[in-house]
Amino acid sequence: MSPKTIEESSVTLSQVMQPQDANPAGLVHGGVIMKQIDNAAGVVAVRHTKKICVTASIDRLDFHNPVQIGNLVTFQASINNVGETSMEIGVRVETEDLLTGKKTHTGSAYLTFVALGDDFRPVPVPRLNLKTADQKRRNREAIRRRKARLAEKKSEKICQDNAKHCTD
Repeated sequence: MSPKTIEESSVTLSQVMQPQDANPAGLVHGGVIMKQIDNAAGVVAVRHTKKICVTASIDRLDFHNPVQIGNLVTFQASINNVGETSMEIGVRVETEDLLTGKKTHTGSAYLTFVALGDDFRPVPVPRLNLKTADQKRRNREAIRRRKARLAEKKSEKICQDNAKHCTD
């Protein structure tokens, strides 16, 4: 399996927010944004692997600014790191007020996807061919997040298996 560049799988999706996307205050529901984040990341995962991919976790999702009805919301997604069968995909969310042209960083998220074979079991994913200093930096940061995520999972499992090993 040949390594792939980040550019081969990156995607930008945009959508105008409609009244059905909003709460009574006229702000778009966070869940609507979350769904589009998951969609954008899923496209990246499938493009990279050419396999069915599923969301394994959302490591972080930070909302920085609200989204209004009528705003154009753009989701820029790309792979940060790959493991054996999984990938971390970062998604940047930007909102544009179409009447003023003002763009705002609305949110960011890190998602882990797993590639599945025909039997719906995890399968290996192509390695990354990192080209730029920014891609290498994002890869290093993703490796740190993965180590922290796995350590937290291990700690939770120990706690679940034996409560006396839990710390407050």
